[in-house]
Amino acid sequence: MNIDLYLFNLINGLAGKWIWLDALGVFFARYCEYLLWLLLLLFLILGFKKYWKMVLVAFISAGVSRFVLAEIIRFIWFRQRPFVQLNFLPLIQQSPSEASFPSGHASFYFAISTIVYLYNKKAGILFYAVSFLIALSRVFVGVHWPFDILAGALLGILTALLINFLFKKYGEKYVTGFEK
Repeated sequence: MNIDLYLFNLINGLAGKWIWLDALGVFFARYCEYLLWLLLLLFLILGFKKYWKMVLVAFISAGVSRFVLAEIIRFIWFRQRPFVQLNFLPLIQQSPSEASFPSGHASFYFAISTIVYLYNKKAGILFYAVSFLIALSRVFVGVHWPFDILAGALLGILTALLINFLFKKYGEKYVTGFEK
């Protein structure tokens, strides 16, 4: 049995049963990411001196994970989206010609969550929870396989850990003059 297909059917099989659940799934898949952007903005507004490095490293990590590494993987290993392979209409619009693996949303938001967690554990847990809901909802609405989400999340976490390490080891001395 294909565990990816089984999990997809388990999660996506709930779509179309209750209008409120569909609306919630669409909200998390499409709009909940803006909550994380707003929270990062609040970090900058309320604690600029303390958190500007966190926000900088978070966006660098997320950008490298999503727009460099995920795109390289998508180019090398093209995987059709579930709604294309299984021939149904997803709850949100998504390009049928765009690769599904790995999830760009998962890689982007789990990278941000990892950096936030390294700087602020409580906020990081909230970021991880919201990132998980965003990623899970992408399966619910039919645009990703569960394995896409898992791979994207791992890619984001590992990229963030590496970039955070490199920033602390090499990059921090170049930006510390900004604080003065």
